[in-house]
Amino acid sequence: MASFMKQLSLVLSFIALALAGCAVYQNTQTAMKDQLKVTPTWLDRTIKSTNLLSLGLGKPSGGKLSDEACIFSAVKEVVDAAIDAEARMGASLIRLFFHDCFVDGCDAGLLLNDTANFTGEQTAGNNNSVRGFGVIEQAKQNAITKCPDTPVSCADILSIAARDSFEKFTGETYTVTLGRLDARTANSTGANTQLVGPSEIASQSAKFAAKGFNETEMGALLGSHTIGFARCPLLCVSAFINPARVSTLNCNCSGTVNTTGLVGLDPTPTTWDQRYFSDVADGQGLLFSDNELITGNTTSAAVHRYRDAMDAFLSDFAAAMVKMSNLPPSPGVALESHVCSEVNANTVASM
Repeated sequence: MASFMKQLSLVLSFIALALAGCAVYQNTQTAMKDQLKVTPTWLDRTIKSTNLLSLGLGKPSGGKLSDEACIFSAVKEVVDAAIDAEARMGASLIRLFFHDCFVDGCDAGLLLNDTANFTGEQTAGNNNSVRGFGVIEQAKQNAITKCPDTPVSCADILSIAARDSFEKFTGETYTVTLGRLDARTANSTGANTQLVGPSEIASQSAKFAAKGFNETEMGALLGSHTIGFARCPLLCVSAFINPARVSTLNCNCSGTVNTTGLVGLDPTPTTWDQRYFSDVADGQGLLFSDNELITGNTTSAAVHRYRDAMDAFLSDFAAAMVKMSNLPPSPGVALESHVCSEVNANTVASM
């Protein structure tokens, strides 16, 4: 009997040892699986939902930039150099983008030159003195040279150039997506009717509302006049200038207008600051349309807010620019041009 009990005890010990071994094995395997997952759960989800190329983590082993990063770098190189050479160009590129997108959406129609059989938007009255076309063309060609495998539209170049101009002056940035298409035609009539001219607040608000912008967004976008200049030929027309500023003009408005004269849109035309809003709040905005902002309840509140809070101005302006860049083009044929100033025979699909 004693011998039997001794043997039974031995068997039970072996069974217990085997069960313990199984438990240790299972626990070890579970722990190893947990340890092999080297990224936290939140980071793992983020990586799975993110295009690593957009983070700069997807560069090929040769060190080349991703496709989009190559385009952005090529455009920024040209824009930064242009603004370094002439600070005024930053304001001009933002204005060029605005005037393109506000007429039938962001389709680069403004860039098309007139031909014997075609009248574009550049000579429309509301497009007076738009400039920067050469910079856009240089940026396009730089993108073609440095990123030959990545077609990019002229409309995309315009959007990137405006963003890079904002960044050059403020150190801040915002997201620009790619994929816009270029129009085969332009709308000269629309350039005269859709763009905001020297008008009262109600007319300005209506034109911005037609594009989906409220009055606060309008105030933020007009804040781009914190940089840039107005030409004397424009200011010598009474409809364009704030009557309170006529006596301060340094323009020869008698006889032959000084075609080279420039007046800062605010006293610090090469610095992105809040002086524009301070002047408007005091009734001293240079342009008639700018000074009208103080006459509306919502726009007046925006003027005072941006005068007192730079962060609010920068964030609201950036958000409005993103919204502007997404204005859809009018229905019609689109293309990817090799040059931005003329229609190309090749469509996007064939390139």
